[in-house]
Amino acid sequence: MGYKDQIDLLKLPLHIAIIMDGNGRWAKDKGKLRVFGHHSGVVSVRDIVEASVELGIEYLTLYTFSAENWNRPKLEVMAIMELLVSTIDKEINTFMKNNVRLNAIGDLEMLPDKCRVELENAIKKTSVNTGLVLTLALSYSSRREILRAVRSIAVQVKAGELRSEDINEEIFENNLFTKDMPNPELLIRTSGEYRISNYLLWQIAYAELYFTSKLWPDFRREDLFEAILDYQKRERRFGMTSEQLN
Repeated sequence: MGYKDQIDLLKLPLHIAIIMDGNGRWAKDKGKLRVFGHHSGVVSVRDIVEASVELGIEYLTLYTFSAENWNRPKLEVMAIMELLVSTIDKEINTFMKNNVRLNAIGDLEMLPDKCRVELENAIKKTSVNTGLVLTLALSYSSRREILRAVRSIAVQVKAGELRSEDINEEIFENNLFTKDMPNPELLIRTSGEYRISNYLLWQIAYAELYFTSKLWPDFRREDLFEAILDYQKRERRFGMTSEQLN
């Protein structure tokens, strides 16, 4: 019996977030340029998106390009941006066919104009879809997101639109990029690293963390199914005791 057959479809995580790590190392191990790993990583993205649609996952958020990634060699950054544009263009029909709604979070104004326009057009075109919400975290930094939320709230208080004593978690979350999404219940990181890497720090406060040694270009739907099955075997207590949950 495969992992998929063991999954309880009534207990799926509502939102899965993934740190797609290991493209560069995968390429290096094969004696190829890092950009080759990024191209191969796209195949994994396609397979994981299709598997998520197949299962009925409602939200999938992929750490596609961090704010810190801008510090990488210029040629690699340019290649990643070009790959992003070409991938969105190629996948748009698949998104429509599978009822996938594309979304993006991060400092999107930092993206090259061509990339941003392609992304905005795809988001607009898929906005009519009602299935899986696929969010790309692009030029994303969770610390920057939190600071941005704090500044936004400060402006509202200064303008008299909000009283400081009324600020709560709900108001704070409504000022994050992810305000229209539920918080992730499962966070997956590939490549054997055990770090969060400035990704959805507020949102994953109660997420189950799953780490795998597989490099991202080798990560496929069976690996996703295995991660979900592992998630379903865990007891999510949210600060309570096992007895309280039963």
